[in-house]
Amino acid sequence: MPAHEESSNPLVRERAHLASSRAALRAMREDVQALDIRDVTANWVNAAVLQAQIDDRIKALADLSHTPLFFGRLDYLHVVGAEKAEGAEGERFYIGRRHVHDAHGDPMVIDWRAPVSQPFYQASRNNPLDVDRRRRFGYTGGELTAYEDEHLTDPAETEQTSKLLQAEIERPRVGPMRDIVATIQPEQDEIVRSGLGGSVCVQGGPGTGKTAVGLHRVAYLLYAHRDRLARTGTLVIGPNRSFLHYIEQVLPALGELEVQQATVEDLVTARVEVRGTDEAAAAVIKGDARMAEVLRRAIRSHVTPPAEPVVVVRGSRRWRVPAHEVAQMVDELLARDMRYGAAHEALPQRIAHAVLVRMEEAGEAPDDRVQNAVARNPAVKAAVKAVWPAVEPAKLVLRLLTDADFLAAHAEGILTGDEQKQILMARPARSVKSAKWSAADAVLIDEAADLVARTHSLGHVVIDEAQDLSPMQYRAVGRRCSTGSATVLGDLAQGTTPWSTQSWEQALFHLGKADAVVEELTAGFRVPREVIAYASRLLPAISPGLAPVESVRETPGSLAVREVAADDLDAAVVAACEESLRHEGSIGLIAADARIPALSAALAEAGHSVLSPGEETTAESRLTLVPASLAKGLEYDYVVLDEPAAVVDGEPDERTGLRRLYVALTRAVSGLVVLHAAPLPEQLG
Repeated sequence: MPAHEESSNPLVRERAHLASSRAALRAMREDVQALDIRDVTANWVNAAVLQAQIDDRIKALADLSHTPLFFGRLDYLHVVGAEKAEGAEGERFYIGRRHVHDAHGDPMVIDWRAPVSQPFYQASRNNPLDVDRRRRFGYTGGELTAYEDEHLTDPAETEQTSKLLQAEIERPRVGPMRDIVATIQPEQDEIVRSGLGGSVCVQGGPGTGKTAVGLHRVAYLLYAHRDRLARTGTLVIGPNRSFLHYIEQVLPALGELEVQQATVEDLVTARVEVRGTDEAAAAVIKGDARMAEVLRRAIRSHVTPPAEPVVVVRGSRRWRVPAHEVAQMVDELLARDMRYGAAHEALPQRIAHAVLVRMEEAGEAPDDRVQNAVARNPAVKAAVKAVWPAVEPAKLVLRLLTDADFLAAHAEGILTGDEQKQILMARPARSVKSAKWSAADAVLIDEAADLVARTHSLGHVVIDEAQDLSPMQYRAVGRRCSTGSATVLGDLAQGTTPWSTQSWEQALFHLGKADAVVEELTAGFRVPREVIAYASRLLPAISPGLAPVESVRETPGSLAVREVAADDLDAAVVAACEESLRHEGSIGLIAADARIPALSAALAEAGHSVLSPGEETTAESRLTLVPASLAKGLEYDYVVLDEPAAVVDGEPDERTGLRRLYVALTRAVSGLVVLHAAPLPEQLG
């Protein structure tokens, strides 16, 4: 669209373009709905597949009334992609969440992921990227109500902070997490648009937008490599169900409906049900990467040298393969380090091939059908069962965790005697079904299953809150992207599991992505400067050397720390929640898990109903009661934090407790009230 003179009322013009764009989007959707596939499919299977694709396309073209169709505009100095002729008229593009074209196929809105849209995020006065003007739009309830211009090539115009950009960042959080497509910063955009071939690790403190960056990277990769990822699949892994529920609307709002979401536990519990728990010490050992070698040894121990020759009877002939020749086949398979199950399938074919060689030497002319028949011969099957028996992963892990001698034989030189005792089941189960498997046990079974048969790999996997994964959990995730790539998101200072990673170098090694690029986000856009500065007092104790987040938002009065009498604490918390509810937006009351029942009762007595973490807030119900153990990854406009000392004391050690407190202190977007009766941790000063 040519960039000619503005009308006397630009806002009227822009509203007209919004109305026209919405009408064009409706027409695009109606065109898809009107498709008749009855005469273009060969059978009902093809028809079902095509109809599913059409249904997905219809959903992707939905016009979300409260979601702006476009949020920006670029006025280029020249025609994009053409030679820059003197005096040539430039082009104008509206930047939005999805592509919209008119009846002639001309673009009315350009997808934010398209190359022509990138200058919206990257252009600056120092490097305008041929952009004359960048316009941002402000919306209220889905209606276009304001605009703001930057003339990037006008030396007379002074650089100013965008008020619309700031307002969008600070807009109250009511409902689940929303996309940040209108506010992506240059350093975030570089990560979002990095290629599919390489893996990326994003270290980001609270409020730096690392989760949003990871989700937008998925959306960008699906745009840039749709055909490939449609075949291989994409997956977002979160720390818990509440978190996944909180983020689940981001990708659909960007028109992406096919991305799977799961927790690590979801991935590894296909074979067993988790009904038990481990002591922290046992969980740390089970999550240690050394367990992979213990499992490998245990599986390979099932292979035994053949004691007798294999004799195959076919008609009146007997064909003999001596034991030493079978032993050589076994040694060759072991040396190739194949998956155990693949070698189990290969051995009968190798024995059968040896028989065929003897047949050919005797003047016969066997073909592949004869070899397959020999491989199924009872004598061959019996020999393979004796030499290379099938292994059931869950049974193997159960034996390791219940048979001290079996564990000792395969953990020798890897685990100490005390470590072996730690992971043995106190009450040995009789069967796989009756065992009270823990989450760490399920990861061991998943590892054993991969040693038997290769795990299917996806095209791209995003792991959020990755700092909390154990080495064995990293291996489990790595198997799901062994032939693809990964986006790893986390903050070392927020590691709150006993096995949390100490460095991204270690984590990426266990993930199988040691060559991943590590990027650090240090500019904070969510947490007010006063709040993040207060929380950052804990950094020297919880993650020495990690750079504190520098918040771009200065919000005077956003932090209040109040000491109250122990008998008055519950009432003071309720009062602080009521005070916060006078503001617009979501309210989170975060407390140590042990304090939740008492606070729930106090709120109920005061007539307040509360939501659970991850549940969608509404204008009528905006208060969420959040156990500290589930606060990670969530955000609220206003947070009331109950008794920091109790949050610290609720963890097995002080450092983990202080990290949990750091998480709780950094969930607020607009204001934080800290209430305490017990002395504050000394690290807070």
